[in-house]
Amino acid sequence: MNKMPLLLFFLLSACVTININFPAAVVDKAADKIIKDIQKIPSDTKKTTTPEPEARLPEWQLTLYRAIDGVLSILITPAHADADLSVNSPETRRFHALMKARFSRLKPFYDKGYIGVTSAGLVKIKEATAIPLRLRNKVNKLVSEENSNRDRLYRAIANANGHPEWYGEIKSTFAKRWISNAQRGWWYQSNNTWKRK
Repeated sequence: MNKMPLLLFFLLSACVTININFPAAVVDKAADKIIKDIQKIPSDTKKTTTPEPEARLPEWQLTLYRAIDGVLSILITPAHADADLSVNSPETRRFHALMKARFSRLKPFYDKGYIGVTSAGLVKIKEATAIPLRLRNKVNKLVSEENSNRDRLYRAIANANGHPEWYGEIKSTFAKRWISNAQRGWWYQSNNTWKRK
C-alpha cells in the first residue's frame, strides 16, 4: 500500500494560515499592571485559584481524544491564535517611566478634583476656573504631557508587537482600565458626564 498520497495530504493540510487575534484579555492585564505601577497601587497577591478536577476517563479514551484533537487542529483552517503581548521595548519603557515620574505631580490635582479621566482614557481638566490661577499653566502642561505620553505608549505597544493596527484597540482597552483603576474620590467621564469614584 502506497502511503505517499496520505502523507502528502497531511503535509498540505498542515499548511494553514494563522490569524493572530487581538489579545484583549492579555492587554487588559498588561494595562492594569502598567497603570498600577504608575500609580503605585499594589497588585493583588492574595488571589487563589481552585484546581480543576482531573479527568477520570480511561487512558485509551484520553489518547483517542488527543489524537482526534490533533487531526482536527491540522484540518481546520484558518487557525486562530492569541498572541503574547510585549510591553517591554525601549520605547514602551521610556513612556512608562515618564508617566510614572509625572504621577506624583498629577496626583494632588486628581485628589482635589481639578482633573479627571475621560472615557477616551485621557486626562482632562474638569473645571479650569476651580484651579487657582497660579497653578493653571502647570496643570495644563502636565495634562498635555501626560496625554501625549499615553498616546505614544499605546502606539509603542502596538509597534513592539508588530501590529500597528492594534493601536485603536489598545487605546480603547487602556481607556477602560484607567477609569477602572482610578482611585477613590477621583473624577471620570461616562457619557460626557463627570462622575466621582
